[in-house]
Amino acid sequence: MAEKKKKLVSKLKSKYLLVIRRETTFEEVWQMKLSRMNVITTIAISLTIYTVLVVTLVVFTPLKQLIPGYPGAEMTRNIRMNAIRLDSLEYQLDLKDQFIENMITVINGGEPVYHSSEEPAPAISVRDIQDNRASSDSLLRLEVEQAQRFNVDATGLSVPELRNLNQLYFFPPVRGLIMAHFDYARRHFGVDLATAANQPIKATLDGTVIMADYTTETGYTLQIQHDHNLLSVYKHNKQILKKTGDRVRAGEVIAIVGNTGELTTGPHLHFELWHMGTPLNPEHFMAFE
Repeated sequence: MAEKKKKLVSKLKSKYLLVIRRETTFEEVWQMKLSRMNVITTIAISLTIYTVLVVTLVVFTPLKQLIPGYPGAEMTRNIRMNAIRLDSLEYQLDLKDQFIENMITVINGGEPVYHSSEEPAPAISVRDIQDNRASSDSLLRLEVEQAQRFNVDATGLSVPELRNLNQLYFFPPVRGLIMAHFDYARRHFGVDLATAANQPIKATLDGTVIMADYTTETGYTLQIQHDHNLLSVYKHNKQILKKTGDRVRAGEVIAIVGNTGELTTGPHLHFELWHMGTPLNPEHFMAFE
């Protein structure tokens, strides 16, 4: 057995000379010494490098979407949208079931139970809300305030009237999936952001609350007047944590995500941004997803 191993090792280590000659003159052009061991090692290393390259391309590039059965970006978005629509459909079916039960109760001479499409607003303490700002946000705020400390304008800008709104930093009120985009033709003057219920809603800029009330269509609604003739609107809230006249800072929690009002089919925030009476597309100034 030992002799066979020695013979095998000897064969693997045996040196060979690979020579390339010209066909016409037999002149030696190139030569290389090699062994079976060198050939096997070279092939193994080449296959390893090729495998690593293929795996890297599949994992870190869009090539993975070409794999049969792998969900692409569009498919993933459709799955999430279908889940939201299914949740809204279940909510509407529950309302219809409640209506039918009330009809049966009335026919039998009983007292109907009145159900509201709006969610009840339980007493939520502001102390229970965790406003977890990233350390980078606080550092950015300090950096901006330090850079603008010598400006005469109280708003922190070097000119009294802001001509380019893109110079402002808009704080996204919530992070979520955009269910409905801004569409001026359909008179949809904002974006619908689907997110989990009871999520905190934050002010997009410094400003003053000019409306904190309840309407039949939009539920608990809050409006904030900002500098530079900007107005932000937050609709369908579960609970409003500020009152008219309160001064708020950008990123400060002002309300709770809910599903109040008639024009809603699930927990979400309808957010609008206006400038001098003209609706703006919020997606041009901030990222929500």
